[in-house]
Amino acid sequence: MDKYSKEGGMDHCKDHHRPDLIAQRLDEGPDSFYVKEFIYGSVDGAVTTFAIVAGVAGAGMSAEVIIILGLANLLADGFSMAASNFLGVRAENQHRAKIRQIEYDEIDRHPEGEKEEVRQIFARKGFEGQLLEDTVKVITSDKEAWVNTMLQDEHGMSLQAHDPIKSGLATFSAFCLVGFIPLITYVTNWMSPGLIDDAFGWAAFMTGIAFFWVGALKGRFVSHYWLLSGMETVAVGGIAAAMAYGVGSILKNLLG
Repeated sequence: MDKYSKEGGMDHCKDHHRPDLIAQRLDEGPDSFYVKEFIYGSVDGAVTTFAIVAGVAGAGMSAEVIIILGLANLLADGFSMAASNFLGVRAENQHRAKIRQIEYDEIDRHPEGEKEEVRQIFARKGFEGQLLEDTVKVITSDKEAWVNTMLQDEHGMSLQAHDPIKSGLATFSAFCLVGFIPLITYVTNWMSPGLIDDAFGWAAFMTGIAFFWVGALKGRFVSHYWLLSGMETVAVGGIAAAMAYGVGSILKNLLG
């Protein structure tokens, strides 16, 4: 299926490229997507929590231990991931601001050298002759456009800054939301003893569905076949859980 079919046909594509809508999108700038953080947090939350559940179950420990360790992992590891994401995005924004200021300073101190950089950048894009000189003249007549060109083409940076707080919150909320799924059956049995016969089996089944859903969401976002992406995530999560269960069983036999 081509992109026009996915988006609702050729008419939608034409409407999407109306001059007034193009101008509106350019004025608003690109959207900040936090799907990457949500997917990363979801997968890690489900994998690590279910790995704890599988490891403790393999070691033959009680449901209370599973709940305590699982909840401790949700809060501690989830916060750790969110904090790392926050600091990483913040550092990236600060680095972009630093490079931007350096470029402003270099333009003030060495304008001819910076113009030559712009000239060579666009020469590598295929511009030549008078067209190249006119392009350099237009870009270097606007200092902000000049600096933006250097950021993108010389340093390979995106001009868009992401909100580190939203990035961290997306990671933490996804980690806790999806990571709690492997614990649902154990918490249910703790609140209503004996309600679920095979708590671990149902936990594995529900976590597998969560893995598939997150993978399918990732596939839709990156235009990858959703079924294959979902199965890929299930396989990765299943391997991690199997390893944790095996380690728990081995430790139980060694220490038993």
